[in-house]
Amino acid sequence: RLTAPGRDLLLQSPRLDVNAGGAEANVAVSLARFGHDTRMVSIMPKGNPLADAALGELRRHGVDTSHVIDGAGRMGLYFLSPGAGQRPSDITYDRMHSAFASLRAQTIDWRAALEGADWLHISGVTPAVSGAAGELALQAMKAARAAGVKVSYDANFRAKLWEARGDDPRPTLDALMGQADLAFAEARDYALITGQRFESPMDAIAAAFARYPNLQRIAHTARKALSSDHNELSAEMHTRNAHFRAPVRSVTGIVDRIGGGDAFAAGLLHCL
Repeated sequence: RLTAPGRDLLLQSPRLDVNAGGAEANVAVSLARFGHDTRMVSIMPKGNPLADAALGELRRHGVDTSHVIDGAGRMGLYFLSPGAGQRPSDITYDRMHSAFASLRAQTIDWRAALEGADWLHISGVTPAVSGAAGELALQAMKAARAAGVKVSYDANFRAKLWEARGDDPRPTLDALMGQADLAFAEARDYALITGQRFESPMDAIAAAFARYPNLQRIAHTARKALSSDHNELSAEMHTRNAHFRAPVRSVTGIVDRIGGGDAFAAGLLHCL
């Protein structure tokens, strides 16, 4: 991730701050810091200093990178203009032709990669990157289910990436959601996948449980952005016979809100 410094717009000043980041990586790091054994499965361009730095950052936090394989291509990037006051953050993606976007499903030995795992976590950002990445995500989920590994799926819809792909996201997202035991999603995600209009969020949740027999839990955050550094946060979790809601927390002095949903996912997985 390349970020404009402070509250600048992108290239308002000729500097960028660099961070390693990514939805699944954020969850893996958080769980490792909670004391869990975590493993990243991916591909990185061989001999690329950006890739080497990202892998080093994962290792620094205790994430096993032995199943990150070498490949050809470039390192995927994204650029962030941080929010300021009432101006929201804005992201520019640069992911096309990366090593990850070109990764073919048969490249990964999922039996070895999933050995000893309790959960597989996949984000909706992955299938948005490319058709090949979408096939890979679905293969990973099916392999996990066959191995008795629970599947956690964060919908994480990224319209800009899907627009760049030029494909209808619904068939892919529907197939992925069908493999999940736990979904981080909300009513608008199910409306997008099904093309239905729901009378209420609870109707959408009920429809999701009816549509996806593997699904046992649905969780999501609720955020009200009063300004870029003052948000009100809450969360909900639904099971097939219960509904839980966390109290609203007022969060001020926000330093960096990117990855907040990933932190929530890691926290819930830790508790489960």
